[in-house]
Amino acid sequence: MRNKIRNVPFLENLVHFIADNAGKIISANNIAKFMRSHGESITSTGIINYIKYLCDAYIIHKVNRYDIHGKKLFESNDKYYFEDNGIRNALAGSSREGDIEKVIENIIYNHLIRLGYDVTVGQLKVGEVDFVCTKPEGRKVYIQASYIIADNATREREFGRLRAIKDNYPKYVISMTPLVTRADDNGIIHLHLRKFLTEGV
Repeated sequence: MRNKIRNVPFLENLVHFIADNAGKIISANNIAKFMRSHGESITSTGIINYIKYLCDAYIIHKVNRYDIHGKKLFESNDKYYFEDNGIRNALAGSSREGDIEKVIENIIYNHLIRLGYDVTVGQLKVGEVDFVCTKPEGRKVYIQASYIIADNATREREFGRLRAIKDNYPKYVISMTPLVTRADDNGIIHLHLRKFLTEGV
């Protein structure tokens, strides 16, 4: 009512789409193409407006992408996380088992906000860093979110991206890997999700 939305079915489809793609890079053009393939016709501008309404209502948070080496924000293709992970799960439906990495990433994002960090998504030539976190006084940390570090390929993917950042700010991989509470891997801290949620970084 506040935003005079007429196309309520589209708004519902949009919020379900974002729930299913939480933590993934989303563009208005890609959403428009997806909706057209399902018989919905709406402009990219309309989608941007609807997303803004969802952000203004504190249902989702928009997270910008940040070029770590170039030290600048990208102007398109952002990520979105839900204010309430339970709402996200209810909207996404399906099995939580298949969504575990999205759920973990959303939980970590929300806790970083509670800890007072300004959060962006880091972009490197070698790939993406899940979270670049900055405090108002300038303190910065880098964080990779993962479910379980079970093999060398996963370890190299998660730790390798952080090793590619050549500054001296703290770097963390947060996961649910069994038996790990806090471990140092050549200067990168591997932190269990539970320890992060109880003690921060």
